[in-house]
Amino acid sequence: MPLHLEPVDVSAALEDARSALIVSCPICPPVSLALQDGSPLLRPFRDGIKTSAFEDHIRGLRSQLGEQGVRTETYAMYTPCPMMCMWTPGQLRRLRKRARRHDAVIVLGCESARVTAQRALEGTGCRVVLGMELTGLTNAVVRFDAPATVGLDDRALVSDDGEVHELGP
Repeated sequence: MPLHLEPVDVSAALEDARSALIVSCPICPPVSLALQDGSPLLRPFRDGIKTSAFEDHIRGLRSQLGEQGVRTETYAMYTPCPMMCMWTPGQLRRLRKRARRHDAVIVLGCESARVTAQRALEGTGCRVVLGMELTGLTNAVVRFDAPATVGLDDRALVSDDGEVHELGP
């Protein structure tokens, strides 16, 4: 199962920034947020390949930073490798090119995704800020509902000491 990540407040780390690029891994963060609030993981006829809980989080983050005077853009890369911790050289070049217009990059992903961004942006002067923290592993049973909705049942967070925290049916 994916890593379980929870959002952290990045406002203090971006106090002096004028702009930030929100870079997201499309695997663990969406699963984590859908798991936390019990919402569907995917509703392709309504949301395409995006997870509504994750998109709501990104909208809220952009709104919060906008109130702080930070202009934001979003960036996600699904192909050829969706997991940000294992992006290809081409994906890294595109990130570097896109990030040049910003003071900071907010990584919505794990520490490994942060390292990916930091390595790609080395020497650019663009600050990398981690926007989520690892709290354990996700455990759930995948459910398929009509029409083409993917949900998560028997939701749980498994902490690093092996303790299971039930999140709901």
